[in-house]
Amino acid sequence: MDQIARRAAVNKQLLFYYFHSKRGLFTAVLARGAAELEQALANLPTGGDRPLDRIRVALGAQFDFLAAHPDLVTLLTQAARSDARPFAPAIKRLVVLLAEGQGLDPHLAAAQALVLMVAYLGLESLIAMSAGPLSADEPALRERWKDAAVRLVLDGVAAH
Repeated sequence: MDQIARRAAVNKQLLFYYFHSKRGLFTAVLARGAAELEQALANLPTGGDRPLDRIRVALGAQFDFLAAHPDLVTLLTQAARSDARPFAPAIKRLVVLLAEGQGLDPHLAAAQALVLMVAYLGLESLIAMSAGPLSADEPALRERWKDAAVRLVLDGVAAH
């Protein structure tokens, strides 16, 4: 908290006044990131008439948002230590899209899509270093991963 207070140019007591604890600050930061993601998804164009087109647009936007916010990805990997549910609205948005006439568990599919994206982005450099052919294509690797992750979810949806 000392380091955070110094970087924010406030005293530590002010942080405790507003957030009560480290956990409170952590939860507030997660909630802000989740609200920003939800806003980004809410502002998406409808993405077409077909449910798979709308899912493709939403998943691509979710990946792009997370890729543009690496600190949030890092926090998400630590969120298991918290009782926060900051990404429930973003998951719910995907659940609604996935449930449109599909024969699968939309809650599970939406959660799996988020986990797939967060895990990749959190481990991107390790994955690129560990798989020689991937690291040779590192500048385009993120876009290839995004396309493959979206396709994986869409193929699973289409198979049902």
